[in-house]
Amino acid sequence: MTAGGHPAPDGRDGALANEAEGYLLARAHHDQAHRDAEDLCARLPWLTTGQADDLTRHYVRQRTDLTRRMLRDTVRRAAELRREYESRYAALRRDLLKCHAVFASAVLACAAAVSTAVVLLAR
Repeated sequence: MTAGGHPAPDGRDGALANEAEGYLLARAHHDQAHRDAEDLCARLPWLTTGQADDLTRHYVRQRTDLTRRMLRDTVRRAAELRREYESRYAALRRDLLKCHAVFASAVLACAAAVSTAVVLLAR
C-alpha cells in the first residue's frame, strides 16, 4: 500500500500478502503434523524419548513431503484446467462471432432486398 492507502501500482502488496499467507498456511500445517505425531507417540507408550522424537521428526517430514507433492499436483492440474477452459472459451467466442457475422450478413441482405423491392415498386 502507498501512503494514501492505495495499492502499489506494481502489485508488490498482493505478492507479499500471498507469500505471507502461504507461509502462515505452511506453518499451521507443520504445527498440525507435529501435534498429530505427538498424539501418535502418546499412543505408543513403550517408545523411549529418543524414539518418540525420531518418529515425530520422520512423521512431520513425511507428511510435509506428501503435502508438498499434493500441492504441486493440484497446481499442475489447475494450470491444465486453465489452459483447457481458455481454449474452450476461445473456441466458443470464435463460434459466437461467426454466428453474429452470419446474422449481420443476413440482416444486410434482407435490408438490401427490401430496399430493392421498394425502389422497384415505387417506379
